[in-house]
Parts: sequence; C-alpha cells; structure tokens
Amino acid sequence: MKKLSLMCLLALVGMVSPLLALEPVKIGVLVGLSGPEGHIGEPSKAVAMMAAAEINAKGGILGRPIELIFADTQSNPGKAALEAKRLIETEKVVAIAGPTGTGSAMAVLKIVQDAQVPTVGFVGGTPPVEPVRQFMFKSPQKTVTAVERTYTYLKAKGLKKIAILTASDNFGQEGKASLEKLSARYGLEIVNAQVFDTTDSDVSVQLTKIKGSAPQAVVCWTIGGIGAIVTKNFRQLGMRMPLIHCHGQADPKYLELAGTAAEGTIMPTTKLMVIDQIPKNDPQFAVLSRFKDDYENKKKIGKTGAHSGYAWDAMQLLALGLKKSNGQGGLALAKAIEGVKGYVGVSGVYNMSAQDHCGLAVDSMVMAQVKNGKWTLIK
Repeated sequence: MKKLSLMCLLALVGMVSPLLALEPVKIGVLVGLSGPEGHIGEPSKAVAMMAAAEINAKGGILGRPIELIFADTQSNPGKAALEAKRLIETEKVVAIAGPTGTGSAMAVLKIVQDAQVPTVGFVGGTPPVEPVRQFMFKSPQKTVTAVERTYTYLKAKGLKKIAILTASDNFGQEGKASLEKLSARYGLEIVNAQVFDTTDSDVSVQLTKIKGSAPQAVVCWTIGGIGAIVTKNFRQLGMRMPLIHCHGQADPKYLELAGTAAEGTIMPTTKLMVIDQIPKNDPQFAVLSRFKDDYENKKKIGKTGAHSGYAWDAMQLLALGLKKSNGQGGLALAKAIEGVKGYVGVSGVYNMSAQDHCGLAVDSMVMAQVKNGKWTLIK
C-alpha cells in the first residue's frame, strides 16, 4: 500500500510540474494613459504588449509566459504611488516597467525599494537612479547625458554664451541644475536663466528677457506641448539664434504642435529618429529597422518618436534579468539586471552595473535638426 501511495505521489508530481512551469511571470506596467503624459503612456502600453508578445513567442521566461498588469498613473505622482502599491500588494507583480514621468518615478521610489520589486522606468530624469538605488533602473538616457551631448555640440560649434529656459516641474528643474553644473566644464557661460510653468499658454515674457541678454543659443528643457509653445513664441519674437530642446521633444507630437515654427530647432535624441541616415553597419541598425517596421507598419501604433523605444528596452532588460535570475524577483533580479552587458536596444547599447542603473553613454545620442518637417542628423 505504501509503495502504491508513493507511486501515486510521484505521478501527481509529474502531472503538476508542467502546470507550474506555465505559471505566468507577472510584470506591472505603470504608465500615464491620461493627463500630460498620455501621448507617451498610450504608445508605451502598446510597445510593452508588443515586447511581451515577442518574448513569449520565443519561450517566455524559461518556459513561463509574461503576463502584463497595466496601471494608469493619470500623469499624477500621487496616483502613481497608489497604483504601484496595488501592483505590488494586490497583483503580486515580480517587477514593474514604468512609470512614464520623473515625478512619478520619485513618488514610487520608496515603495519599490521597501518591497524589493525591481522597476525599470521610462523616464528621462536622472534623480531616480542617482544616487543608485538597488531596485530602481531606467531605460532612457539620463538628463545629465542629454546635457553632455548638447554641450558637446555647442562647444564644437564654438559657442560660448547661452541662455536656458526650463520648466518648473521636477524634470525641468533637474535639467536646469545639470545645465548650470556642467556649463563651465564645456566653456559655456549662462547669461540668462528663465523658468516657466508647464501649464503656461505663453512664455513671451521669459523669452523677451532672454532676447535682451543676447545669447548665442537658447536651451529649453521641458517635455509635452509647452515645448511647442516655446518654439512658436521664439519665432514670433524674431529670435534667430539656435533653439535647442531637450531629448524629450524628439516626438511626432512636437512637430504637429509646433508646425512650421519647428523648422531649424535642434535637440539630442536617439538614433531611432534618424535611422535612415545612420550607416547600415551601425550595431543598432538592424534592431532599429525591425522595431520601426513593427511599430509603424505591423502594429500601426503611430509614428516613432524618441519615447517609442523606452518601453521596449525596459521590457527586454527585465526579460534578460529574469532569465539570468532563473525567474526569481527581488534582489536576485536586481543583481541580474546590473549584470546585463552589451544589450543592443532601441535607445542604445546598454552596459548596466552596480554603479550605473541606466547603462547608456553619451555616444548613444545624436544631435538632430528639424528640416522640411523631418528629423535630420547633424554630422
């Protein structure tokens, strides 16, 4: 009888194991589907689904499919915190992809740290990953990286006097701090610094003050529709020096809202925006070509922008980490993501480490200018 029971037990284990192997890996996707981040959040959701589908088609995470659990931050840091808690405590996700805003990333920082849930944000700001926190990562370039790329360009052009115009939100003020901190290193003098609110409908007053200080170039740091307002006001005031936006404006929405005023504006961005102008032997060319085709033609998500690839890269980094950690979350997953080297993504080639939770260098960015309504690589 005992032998029969043991045989039955072994048979049951054999039957259950395949079922356990199919238990999904739950990943939360925290995005702003409404509010100011909506134009980023909606495509990010679609791209996360596209990435999960591809990962699952290739066997998922060691045979287990990825299951995405979505949450809308409503572009509100407070809501982001509540939704992060829900994903962790109720949905029991092993990791989080997102959020889409720097303010939201800072709002969920303590939550994911305390819960030890590795999170890869789609945010441009540097503060979520500097100083390094064990469980917070990001897929876009840091603000400081975009500033360095911008300043490298200005220095190469021999420009020395600039003015800066920055938003009053977390992203804008972090940009302001980086622009001020790094200016002397590149031989640049900031002759005027103005601030605006992201809800402003006109920034002519600030631009008039900047115009009076006669800078050789103006650098604006903000995301969303207010960037187009800055550009239009800049043209209306007859300002002729170069207008350089941040990496958050390389988006079809900017071209749509700014219209002809966008002509000639410059910004640091990813190679995705100028894929037709980079050499075919570039390490990213094949990845970018396939991604652009999937995004625009197969999935018909829309026109690609600099934000388009952030969710893709975040999902791939999480998948690589989960495979390295044998499907484990927590500290094992965080350590595994830190060990990702040479991942060729949409935003660049990632080399993560315990000291760098972004993994993208300055050479992952290019400078682009709007010409004839299209992004043109500045060589």
